[in-house]
Amino acid sequence: MIGLGRGRRAVKDPVQESNLFRVRAAEGFLIIALCLSVLLGRYVWLQVLRHDEFSGRADENRIKLKPLPPSRGLIYDRNGVLLAENILDYRLEVIPEQAGDVDATLARLGQVIAISPDDRDQFEALRQVKRRFHNIPLRYALSEQEVSRFALERHRFPGVEVVPYLTRFYPQGSDFAHVVGYVGRIDDEDRERLEDARYSATTHIGKTGIERYYEDLLLGEVGYERVETNAEGRALRVLGRVPSKPGRHLRLSIDARLQRAAVAAFAGRAGAAVAIDPRNGEVLAMVSQPAFDPNQFVNGISRKDYAALIGDPRRPLYNRAVLGGYEPGSTIKPFIGLMGLRLGLRTPGDTIWSSGEYRLPGQNAVWRDWKRGGHGEVNLREALAQSVNTYFYDLAVDTGIDRLEPEMRAFGFGAPTGLDLTGEPSGVLPSRSWKQKRFGKAWYPGETVIAGIGQGYWVVTPVQLAHALSTLAARGVSHRPHLLMSLQAGIDADPEPVAILPDRPPIEATPAQWDAVREGMEAVMHSPSGTARAFGFDAPYRIAGKSGTAQRARRRGNQEYNENTTPEHLRHQALFVAFAPAEAPTIAVALVVEHGSSGSKAAAPVARAILDAYLNPPSAEATP
Repeated sequence: MIGLGRGRRAVKDPVQESNLFRVRAAEGFLIIALCLSVLLGRYVWLQVLRHDEFSGRADENRIKLKPLPPSRGLIYDRNGVLLAENILDYRLEVIPEQAGDVDATLARLGQVIAISPDDRDQFEALRQVKRRFHNIPLRYALSEQEVSRFALERHRFPGVEVVPYLTRFYPQGSDFAHVVGYVGRIDDEDRERLEDARYSATTHIGKTGIERYYEDLLLGEVGYERVETNAEGRALRVLGRVPSKPGRHLRLSIDARLQRAAVAAFAGRAGAAVAIDPRNGEVLAMVSQPAFDPNQFVNGISRKDYAALIGDPRRPLYNRAVLGGYEPGSTIKPFIGLMGLRLGLRTPGDTIWSSGEYRLPGQNAVWRDWKRGGHGEVNLREALAQSVNTYFYDLAVDTGIDRLEPEMRAFGFGAPTGLDLTGEPSGVLPSRSWKQKRFGKAWYPGETVIAGIGQGYWVVTPVQLAHALSTLAARGVSHRPHLLMSLQAGIDADPEPVAILPDRPPIEATPAQWDAVREGMEAVMHSPSGTARAFGFDAPYRIAGKSGTAQRARRRGNQEYNENTTPEHLRHQALFVAFAPAEAPTIAVALVVEHGSSGSKAAAPVARAILDAYLNPPSAEATP
């Protein structure tokens, strides 16, 4: 055996090296195969199992959905007169990225087109939330002269464009301001309660009136364009389009001609009137005076104009017809009279003696009649015709507040009528429980006395009073008052009648009892002793009416009310209710003239003008 010398190299073993190579090759192959398997699995996971998800994400980065605004539904009166429409207008838009120095551009623009501080403020607010390459509105409702003036100077203003758009317009102006309402720009308060998807392309929303109550019907459905964009979000081309669907058209029960006649009858005085068809509850007219021009609000009212409206002591923004609270005064007497008949406390022929003063047994307090010395012996007919307080003082006391309250509630007093406008209050129907809850005090007999003539805690709205009167005119059948009469999917489409929710149960009374109250109300207008005979004697139809005067300042001792020496803000509220034709009513009207002093003098002629416009219009006047 020969040993290997020191420093000599070992002889290689080819077999061993071959085995080692094969092992390492196998290991390498396994590693490569494993890596390929992982890659293949990842590929299958991305491209097969989750293909739809990641393809959608890629398209979201490349394709944007541009919302298309729907056309807002139109609003008509019962005869097809347009009350709210969409008209083509022009606005000035700025693309900050193309405009360069925006402040300098706006300064130059101000020399061509008037730009108010309000316009600048709204522009800057939008500029903070939009990208530099987006169009930002600067001025709305440009006049033709302004459009022409800008067209001549267009080359001086890169990044500034005049863009056409549809805007809301109210052709009847202030006559329907409180009924139709108006739309305005969506603000932060609106955004908190809106569905973003439905309003993604809409800048305006109904703020008041019908525009607000039926917003969901009027709005329509937003459409979309599929727009391919680059990495910066700029549009390259339109790939597809889903058109928007216009809102529904609304046909109201309001009669535009009657509405204008009612406005004219007020002759600039503050007050409200509501006319209802007692056969079905359709509101024929609803007026609140003074009013305002709703077109001021559509594209943003200026601070100056808004301050003028808010600061006006006559409150033109206040809807007196729905929100105004008034003591009903003597207009409540027909309902009190019917109550006495229904409860068996009086018959139509029962009489009382009116001496001009009324006292409760054992009390020194005195409640007066409006006529010094009283009216003598009167029954229900004459008590209504002459508005004899003593008759109704005595009847209220005999009834008691605990029976009076449910009788009046049956006519809808003390609760919203359900009219299709927002914010309707309940008013106040006096009762023992109401006073305890409101003031924590007991009910006193003297409060029952004045409750019988609509004084004290009573508060009604004109629409409540009109609703109660229409129920009386329909002999106890109550129809919920409503403004919406029908819907239309398009201008040429057939109207779709609107289902009206049922109202409260009918009020039961005998024909003789209904006749007795109606005859007393007719005597108000047509008998020699009637308080409003001056406005009913020459009518070509029979009117059933009742005047009312709600005190603003109480008499002290024997002091007499003097209209001429009483400051205007302390003069009595003048009210009047009437339905006609008395034997088969088709219209019931309730109204108030603020600070009118006397219902028979100030409010009765307004009621007569409204009734004439509806029942006896001038033949020369064409229906619009």
